[in-house]
Amino acid sequence: MARTKNPRTRALLVERAAQMLARREPITLRALVAGTEVSTMAVYTYFDGIDGLWRAVRQEGFTRLAAELATVAVTADPVRDLTALGAGYLANAVANPDLYRVMFDATAELEDAAAADASLGLLVAAVARAVGAGRFAPETDPAVTALRVWVIGHGLASLVATGPLPAETLAHGEPMLVALFVAAGDEPERCARSVARGWHQEPGPRPDRV
Repeated sequence: MARTKNPRTRALLVERAAQMLARREPITLRALVAGTEVSTMAVYTYFDGIDGLWRAVRQEGFTRLAAELATVAVTADPVRDLTALGAGYLANAVANPDLYRVMFDATAELEDAAAADASLGLLVAAVARAVGAGRFAPETDPAVTALRVWVIGHGLASLVATGPLPAETLAHGEPMLVALFVAAGDEPERCARSVARGWHQEPGPRPDRV
């Protein structure tokens, strides 16, 4: 009879692998399970080997990102919501720096690439809402603008969560997003108010009360 898999064991191995990669430690099966009550066979039981473990490590990073972005409420202010998604991206990177380092290591495949793409899809949908609400110009390309939001977030995250700069550097994201959204057609003062609410995760207007 097959043994029941324990999700905690799977999570433990993923976390340890991410930490070892971040510290540039050589990863062997023995090193991975050292100091735990887990045997080396667990890597095969849970991941079908070391290649499967790498896929799982990358996937876990995107899974946690998706969970963070899922907490962002949809309001009647799409610019606030778009900013809040960007702030959530940064919060996830700071909270999970080891996993963040390996999320974008394209040398390892993902277990579910579509699930990872869904995070960018949330940004695209928010930009499309901003266009539909008249906040952004009609010719704004939602995919391009969403990518630019991601570039800002990824740059800041790389410099702070996994790089040399202090956490205070993240504050530069707010004026950068204002500049991006004004360039997309939003009115400067209104944009600044929306971005401030989203950046600080303040509630926006309810969808039924524009």
